[in-house]
Amino acid sequence: MKKLENKIAIVTGGADGLGKAGAVLFAEHGAQVIIWDLNEEKGNETVELIIGEGGKAAFMKVNTANFEEVESAVKEIISTYQRIDILINNAGITRDATLMKMTHEQWDQVIDVNLTGVFNCTKCVAPHMVANQYGRIVNTSSVVALYGNFGQTNYVATKAGLIGMTKTWARELGRKGINVNAVAPGFIATEMVMKMPENVLDGMKSRVPLQRLGKPEEIANVYLFLASADSSYVNGAIISADGGMTI
Repeated sequence: MKKLENKIAIVTGGADGLGKAGAVLFAEHGAQVIIWDLNEEKGNETVELIIGEGGKAAFMKVNTANFEEVESAVKEIISTYQRIDILINNAGITRDATLMKMTHEQWDQVIDVNLTGVFNCTKCVAPHMVANQYGRIVNTSSVVALYGNFGQTNYVATKAGLIGMTKTWARELGRKGINVNAVAPGFIATEMVMKMPENVLDGMKSRVPLQRLGKPEEIANVYLFLASADSSYVNGAIISADGGMTI
């Protein structure tokens, strides 16, 4: 059974990684997927992949840190599809450095995309969901938001902030028929991660009770659950998908 038949879903950062896995899975389940990303080449490749497999997808080059760009993109989607049912706030970047070495530019860049970008997207999409008295919003946090991580002051701050935003929006929007939840992935075998040295990957695996990295598709399955009717009574939850790291 297709769980997202005819739903209109925005996936930010959907050109590759976790976003791509989510976009592909959503299309398999009948959603019209709109990918927002800055990487046009990979974004269009993902769209072609989805369409080639019989799904429905479109790409829009959107800088989620820019409110005007987000607002314009939302207006275009509403004009084309008349509604937005699902928003996956997946886009995110890293600019790692220890506190003593982190520059203000590194701090600002990560805050702008990972925190302000999520605010921008949700701020623009939520009124249309409220108008329809239906919506599913999923924010991508991280396991590091729950226990911190060396050299990631900026990234951890944003991912912890998303947890607070998720719970706040769940209270504000729940009465409007909108469920807001977050996923906190652990170490996931994305293309970027798999380029790390083997000894680093082995060290990551050793910290996970399941003794392996997660697959992007496994996070996409959590996205699907939270975006579908299966999660109708789940609101304000933070689902850790980390192989047991936070036990």
